[in-house]
Amino acid sequence: MKFIQRSMLCLLALVVITCSSQTNSDIPAGLPKQVLVFSLTRGFHHNSIVQGNAFFMEMGRQHGFHVDTTTNAGLFTKDNLSKYAAVVWLNTTGDVLDAQQQNAFEQYIRSGGGYVGIHSASDTEYDWPWYNSLVGAYFASHPAIQEGKIITLDKQFPASAHLPDSFNYRDEIYDFKSVKTDSLQFLVRIDEGSYQHGKMGAFHPMSWYRNFDGGRTFYSAFGHTPESFSHPLISQHFLKGLQWAMGDLP
Repeated sequence: MKFIQRSMLCLLALVVITCSSQTNSDIPAGLPKQVLVFSLTRGFHHNSIVQGNAFFMEMGRQHGFHVDTTTNAGLFTKDNLSKYAAVVWLNTTGDVLDAQQQNAFEQYIRSGGGYVGIHSASDTEYDWPWYNSLVGAYFASHPAIQEGKIITLDKQFPASAHLPDSFNYRDEIYDFKSVKTDSLQFLVRIDEGSYQHGKMGAFHPMSWYRNFDGGRTFYSAFGHTPESFSHPLISQHFLKGLQWAMGDLP
């Protein structure tokens, strides 16, 4: 009897060790996908991060994926990132990752990972050229919060297919620099004639996507105001962009 008990304990220990060392590729296909929402700021801190985190967690509950929210850059390791189908950079600002963490995130994207940048994700990591290519552009400036006319450019992509041809929207309207115009697929633009002090001219994009370096990237300049995450058009825009970056939508 003692031999049987010892054998059972050894078998149980083996099962625990095996389960605790699972990699992402070992997890059965039926388990929910995971998303990491990262919102570390080293500059301006957006109050809407609270609503953004709540929004993505609720979308996970409604659509069957698990969401972790964090401001801990230490989670950017090769092994930890491999758990996630996509990483959302939610209103990050400034220099948020060190060189080792940057390298881990580059490996993650090259392994087929997904990136979603919300609003000030473009106001992040100015000294990391690879990140400029990933996000597609850097923040340059913005006028006061005001309403402008949004024009839909792509009615086929999931994150913009639901949008009307044009609509008015109130937000902090970013101007951009270092825009990768040769490789981005633009989804919407804003009409600079519809608001004051825009600086990009006739073509002023506000959202785009691309396949990049083995992974999928989606960026939206919306998301400064807390209301962005409950607005019926914009919240659906965020959700569909995330689902595409996760690989769930064509």
